[in-house]
Amino acid sequence: MRQTCHLSQQKISLKLCGALNTVATSLMKVANDIRLLGSGPRCGLGELILPENEPGSGIMPGKVNPTQCEAITMVCAQVMGNHVAITVGGSNGHFELNVFKPMIANALLHSLRLLGDASASFEKNCVRGIQANRERISKLLHELPRKHTRRGPL
Repeated sequence: MRQTCHLSQQKISLKLCGALNTVATSLMKVANDIRLLGSGPRCGLGELILPENEPGSGIMPGKVNPTQCEAITMVCAQVMGNHVAITVGGSNGHFELNVFKPMIANALLHSLRLLGDASASFEKNCVRGIQANRERISKLLHELPRKHTRRGPL
């Protein structure tokens, strides 16, 4: 390989992009879990009480819209999309030059900025205010069918 091959390969950019994609994937899973655990008040799980940052639903009294969870999942989807674009850009390094370098740099910076800003906002406007719905959790625990199951090998 020639010494200038590093100009076309973009290995470091691709590794960083992969790490950001992993963070986005994990963050999306956490946000979706929080959203589902906070669903309710009647038909959802209702194990978490989410902060009421915006007005709730006019047709479903008592419902808290999980807007912060929805916002962070949109950010994660964008970061995942940027990952695809960066991967395609990284694969287009022909010979000693990669003409996709500006797109790769722009998408990486965009992903870094989005994840940083959205994570800070999610922590401040959602995670910090989450409370366990102890009454609901206790009720669910007591309503579970009791089975005595041996755990572990026989």
